[in-house]
Amino acid sequence: MGVALFSLVRLFVLCCITLGLIPQLALASITRHYTFDVQLQNVTRLCHRKSILTINGQFPGPRIVAREGDRLLIKVVNHVQSNISIHWHGIRQLQTGWADGPAYITQCPIQTGNSYVYNFTIVGQRGTLWWHAHISWLRSTIYGPLVILPKRGVPYPFTKPYKEVPIIFGEWWNADTEAVIKQALQTGGGPNVSDAYTINGLPGPLYNCSAKDTFKLKVQAGKTYMLRIINAALNDELFFSIANHTLKVVEADAVYVKPFDTNTILIAPGQTTNVLLKTRPSHPKATFFMTARPYVTGLGTFDNSTVAGILEYESTALHSTLPMKKLPLHKPILPVLNDTSFATKFSNKLRSLNTPQFPANVPQRVDKRLFFTIGLGTNPCSQQKHNNQTCQGPNGTMFAASINNISFTMPNTALLQSHFFGQSNGVYSPYFPISPLIPFNYTGAQLNNTNVSNGTKIMVLPFNTSVELVLQDTSILGAESHPLHLHGFNFFVVGQGFGNFNQNKDPKKFNLIDPVERNTVGVPSGGWVAIRFLADNPGVWFMHCHLEIHTSWGLRMAWLVLDGKLPNQKLLPPPLDLPKC
Repeated sequence: MGVALFSLVRLFVLCCITLGLIPQLALASITRHYTFDVQLQNVTRLCHRKSILTINGQFPGPRIVAREGDRLLIKVVNHVQSNISIHWHGIRQLQTGWADGPAYITQCPIQTGNSYVYNFTIVGQRGTLWWHAHISWLRSTIYGPLVILPKRGVPYPFTKPYKEVPIIFGEWWNADTEAVIKQALQTGGGPNVSDAYTINGLPGPLYNCSAKDTFKLKVQAGKTYMLRIINAALNDELFFSIANHTLKVVEADAVYVKPFDTNTILIAPGQTTNVLLKTRPSHPKATFFMTARPYVTGLGTFDNSTVAGILEYESTALHSTLPMKKLPLHKPILPVLNDTSFATKFSNKLRSLNTPQFPANVPQRVDKRLFFTIGLGTNPCSQQKHNNQTCQGPNGTMFAASINNISFTMPNTALLQSHFFGQSNGVYSPYFPISPLIPFNYTGAQLNNTNVSNGTKIMVLPFNTSVELVLQDTSILGAESHPLHLHGFNFFVVGQGFGNFNQNKDPKKFNLIDPVERNTVGVPSGGWVAIRFLADNPGVWFMHCHLEIHTSWGLRMAWLVLDGKLPNQKLLPPPLDLPKC
């Protein structure tokens, strides 16, 4: 009996090898488990020691690594006094909207002493994404990389790098960021700005008392490195460059792009960019600054400083006699702070790879055309609330921000739960306007009436609706670039321009062949951007400016995508451990 069984097993294995099934088994997706303990940690930067919120005591937080097709189970345990929720930025979350993470949109936050398991599968995505806290301003210290490798045996559509390195930009405040945003919302004025930018949590030698806190990228000559660049700063788009080196852009927001060379990249909060760095063929007998500083278009105050890391070539026996400190240090030249011309040229270079293996599935038909204005405005100063003191916004008002002049009011319970259990009355209105109720010269002279309306309104879309959305910047309180992030979807950036969008002329210039596909797009200062996406993901999906202060002021809204008819087109029921409000 044993011999017969052994022969059968042997025959099965031989058949598998003959049919090529064993490699397929090796390709099988796996489930990866992570535990995120939200805890306080003492950290010193700029000679300033403070207690910050972290994941597992790490700043920045731990790197999540998975492969396309893998399932992730991430248990978040809250050991601190603040409520917490985590967003997996750029993950589609097909049918798993409960795991998306924005507080009061898809879940109530995780309260002190409680936990929640984020359970989702990575479907049809590979590249660099990231994760961050999605409640108030807690993402200032709670963030980290989310690296999705291709399926086993599937190569990159470019030269395989010798090594891959995450480069994550952040902002450091000596003050408590929760106190910063609380004060801004109370006074109605702009927030205090950060004290430094950071690379992988380190401010670098251009800041006071920070030479020891410098990120160093040690490289070998004649190799290709892939830098997985993430902008996790709260309120600033950033230029980034490495002195005397060229960067080859190969991916944006975890979607491959047609490769192009550049000395400098521009990256907005929420965006990711993969670049290939080819090192010199031999030791250059020098070190090189890699620096980032802000791209600024608004009228408000900002952190006008520069973060620097150092690119160091590892010594061979030939050059080991000269210590690093004696080597000349080269510095890059970054664009000027308000270089919108560079910003436009850079974004226009981004095109989808659009190959048979990685097609650009741009919606060619449109079911719903929408026009949203975005920008700043004001709310009147509530005298009772401010003890008869004037507010610190424009002309004694309070700063606000809006989409189609609606400043979004956060509900007290999660929108997704309200929708799923049919309890939306009094929580939200399903009548978000498809265009501004009163058209005006959006990028013309500033208006006398800058007041916004306030409410919790969402846009309802039937399953599989093909959407074209034009996002129009306004100059109500000064034109400004806004990085808009859409949860639950990638979209195609089919057009952009300056001034007011012209429905008769501008669509004729749309790129419907190989537009870049992303999850966060910069709406040009004093201009517009047009995107297309297919509403094939049931649930409630947040859309907001990724400049955190603008989100806090109300530049946010949500989409409700209804269930389709088939089982795989319906939102799954909520998990049993979903947090309660």
